[in-house]
Amino acid sequence: MLKKLSDTIAANDYYKVWLKDAWPYITGAVLLSIFQIVTMAATGSPWGVSAAFANWGAWIYQAVGGSVEKLYYFSSDGALAVLERGFFRDPPTIRNLGIIAGALFSVLIASGFKIKKIKTGKQVVAAVLGGLLMGYGARIGFGCNIGALYSGISVLSLSGWVFGVFIFLGAIVGSKMLVKYFM
Repeated sequence: MLKKLSDTIAANDYYKVWLKDAWPYITGAVLLSIFQIVTMAATGSPWGVSAAFANWGAWIYQAVGGSVEKLYYFSSDGALAVLERGFFRDPPTIRNLGIIAGALFSVLIASGFKIKKIKTGKQVVAAVLGGLLMGYGARIGFGCNIGALYSGISVLSLSGWVFGVFIFLGAIVGSKMLVKYFM
C-alpha cells in the first residue's frame, strides 16, 4: 500500500515538474536550438514557418480555380515545384501542423485550455488587425520571428540581428497602441 502511494506521489511530482509547471526560459532556448540543428541537418535549410502559409493560400486559391503562376512570389520554378509537391509533402507544412498539434497537446496535458468569453468588439478588432499586420510583416520581411530572426542569427546573417532590433521596436510601439486604442 505504501509502495503504491509513493509511486503515485512520484508520478504526480513528475507530472507537475515536466508537464504542468512552466519550464525555465533557458530550457526552451536549448530545445529550440536543438530543433534548429535537427531541422538544418534533415532539410538543409533553416527553420521557417511563414513561407508555408503563402503556400497554403496558393493551394486554397488554386482549389477555387485561381492561377498563381503569374504572381511574383510563385514565378520561380522552385516555388511552383513546392506547390506541385502538395500539402502533405511539404516539409514546412508538416512542421507547422506539428507545431499546432504540439501546442494543443501541451496546453491540454497542462490543463491550461480555456475558452474565454470575448469582452468587447475591440478585442476582436485588435486580434484581427494584429494577425493581419503580423502576417503581412512576415511576408514582406521574408520571415517571422523564427525564419527571419532565429534562423537568420543561427546562420550568422546580419539580417537576423537587424530583424531583432526592429521586432523589438515594433513590440514597443504595438503594445503602446494596444493600450491606447484597444484597452
